[in-house]
Amino acid sequence: MTTVLETRDDTTSGNPVLHSTRADLLRLRKWPAVWVTVGAWLALNAMFAYLFNYITYSSGDTNFSTEGESRAELLAGLLPSGLAHTIPQGMPLFGGAIMMVLGAIVAGNGYGWGTWKTVLTQGPSRTSTLLGSLSATSVLVAVVVAATVVTDYAMSLAVAVGQSQSTALPALGDLAQSVGIAFLVMEMWALAGYLLGTIARSPAVSVGLGLVWALVIEQLLRGVGGSLAWVDSFTHVLPGTAAGSLVGQMVGAKPGTPDATPGLLDALSYDRALLTVAAYLVVLPLTTWWMVRRRDVT
Repeated sequence: MTTVLETRDDTTSGNPVLHSTRADLLRLRKWPAVWVTVGAWLALNAMFAYLFNYITYSSGDTNFSTEGESRAELLAGLLPSGLAHTIPQGMPLFGGAIMMVLGAIVAGNGYGWGTWKTVLTQGPSRTSTLLGSLSATSVLVAVVVAATVVTDYAMSLAVAVGQSQSTALPALGDLAQSVGIAFLVMEMWALAGYLLGTIARSPAVSVGLGLVWALVIEQLLRGVGGSLAWVDSFTHVLPGTAAGSLVGQMVGAKPGTPDATPGLLDALSYDRALLTVAAYLVVLPLTTWWMVRRRDVT
């Protein structure tokens, strides 16, 4: 808290949102929990996107995620030419859960440590402070996505060199679309976590609620939706369904097949999924802003 307040001593001049953003970026940069969370995602992504599949390809065996795929298909997905499909595949479920945790601790710890109580009562305005914090969170999400792209490219390049395969990248348009969708999905989940942290005012409670929602409740609702039409209709507006369908439609996923990536769906069309994700990107921060403006900070 001291570091944040010292950084914000000059908020009386200049742009208060920019000062708030810089202060929160400093807080995030010096916070070990952030690096541990980001590192956990990068490790998960490396294991499930490359390591396990490469071991399967090398050994000729099959695992739970590659059953039904030939060795040639496995290798194609590990090469740089497959980056456009590989980058966002784990983000609707596993990456989303990690980003929800990140957003929850960014907001929740501000209340737990008393940072928001001090900052919001001494200035600048609540709106400026919140905009700065949300901007810093978005920058962090962009850094995570960029790190994912760099990590995936490095691993795919190592596979290509090791197997004497082409190192050609996919078409620039496909790669840009993949990275853009990856950012939208991760940003949506981070904002959802930030809202939970604001509601609960506790990192532990908000992290728990976020993980249960992303990993359990949405999965159960989609399972029940196979028997109840109204539940199925309700699941079509859920964030997990929107994110899973957006990525699933882009990569041509086939849910229900043995080699399907968990979290990828085809419940919504690409356009509808994109609109739903975009709607959450507007509604979530607005709801957070309304709560911060209306509630007492103590």
